Amino acid sequence: MTAKLSPIDLAELYERDIVLWSERMIELLRQGRFDELDLENLIDEVGDLGKRERDRLISSIRLIMHHLLKWEYQPEKRSRSWVKTIQRERVNVQDYLEETPSLVRITSPEWIEKAYKTARRHASIETDLPLKTFPEKCPYSWLKISDYGFSADLEDN
Repeated sequence: MTAKLSPIDLAELYERDIVLWSERMIELLRQGRFDELDLENLIDEVGDLGKRERDRLISSIRLIMHHLLKWEYQPEKRSRSWVKTIQRERVNVQDYLEETPSLVRITSPEWIEKAYKTARRHASIETDLPLKTFPEKCPYSWLKISDYGFSADLEDN
């Protein structure tokens, strides 16, 4: 059994070593010592957990669109690594959605459009092409973004 730490001590531990703090929270939860929990930071961390999962999915979607843009607008520089990145991220997207089905809302046109804006900027930076080269609105359907079968489209070009 671990010695009792004050709420101030736990809050300081949170700032100093989040891994040790989280281990301490798990231990207190398992022992049923709920009155000793650092609830304020625990609530923040649980809230952030969902955001991290959402952000992982958005990052993969953005990376797919980024590489699709590069593929389409810089055909002279196409590489097998771009295809592999798109394939890998499509698998990641499928995995994220299987592991966390509630994230399917991120596949809505509004979220895709938001992710596309960043993908478009990244593509412009990486290709040295002017931002206006790329469409303002996302040219890719969810099917084109997520369907592993579309890899054939990339291989043929």
